[in-house]
Amino acid sequence: MTDDNRFRAGVIGVGSMGENHARVYSELPNVDLVGVSDRDRSVARRVASEFGATAVTIEALLDHCDLVTVAVPTHAHADVVSTCLESGTHVLVEKPITGSVADGRALAAKARDEGLVLQVGHIERFNPAVQTLTELIDDLDVIAVEAERLGPPVDRTARGNVVFDLMVHDVDVVGSILDERPDALTATGTEDGQYATANMQYDDVIASLTASRLTQKKVRKLTVTARECLVEVDYLEQSVLIHRDSYPEYLTDDGQNRYRHESVVERPRVSNGEPLRHELEAFVEAVQTGSEPEVTPEDGIAALETIQRIDSLVADDAVPPEREVEA
Repeated sequence: MTDDNRFRAGVIGVGSMGENHARVYSELPNVDLVGVSDRDRSVARRVASEFGATAVTIEALLDHCDLVTVAVPTHAHADVVSTCLESGTHVLVEKPITGSVADGRALAAKARDEGLVLQVGHIERFNPAVQTLTELIDDLDVIAVEAERLGPPVDRTARGNVVFDLMVHDVDVVGSILDERPDALTATGTEDGQYATANMQYDDVIASLTASRLTQKKVRKLTVTARECLVEVDYLEQSVLIHRDSYPEYLTDDGQNRYRHESVVERPRVSNGEPLRHELEAFVEAVQTGSEPEVTPEDGIAALETIQRIDSLVADDAVPPEREVEA
């Protein structure tokens, strides 16, 4: 920390997500973005120049940082995060926490032993619409949850597995609002990993999740069916709609009977704001206060365990992509 109580931050891995972390750190009032690191030095220099930082090696970065974001490919999470923790640096690691549950548990134990904050970057937890839903959920008798995360990526060359890249967001959100892990699940998808569905049982709640890069419309929605109402969450619009009290009735107009179905739609106030900024503010606050992060390593491990189970079921029951048949 600097003499004026500002935290020194760095970013390791400045692809599209890491670059956004660098941008937000540079905007936070109590943080100085001191450096970035990337295996592509030209990318690191460009991002560093844009946000007033320095492009350096990981070792040099850790010598000058109080906290860092790790946004490298998942297979490198375990090694890079471990190095950061060994240097005494607090870490926010992008989802999923690691490539294996064993590695995730080892990192959680190391952070705990060193007294360091290790937060997992499940960014949708910080979406204002999800935070509004979290405030509502305790008063609802939930029956079912349905999530859709559909649409082609901004970068059309990105073809990673949708279970790990997309569905993981909704697995984490559903688990957090229900405060449970699934008791049972089934899943299926396409052989190329671009479309997957999962059905999960959480005690008395059924959850249905769909993730797709093949759907030619971008959709990011979560619907909660409760005995009291229906709640619709739009991640993109950052909006929440509550449908209540649907009343069917027959009306008479000029001797003609007409039927209508009327319902009440509530629009709770949702605070505006960039989820990533909320996420990094929460991370910095956890570092400052020494408190548990809002998304703990255990949360990240729980999400990883579930998506690994889903991915295994999809692989066992995958539908091959359509192929041309020779005449």
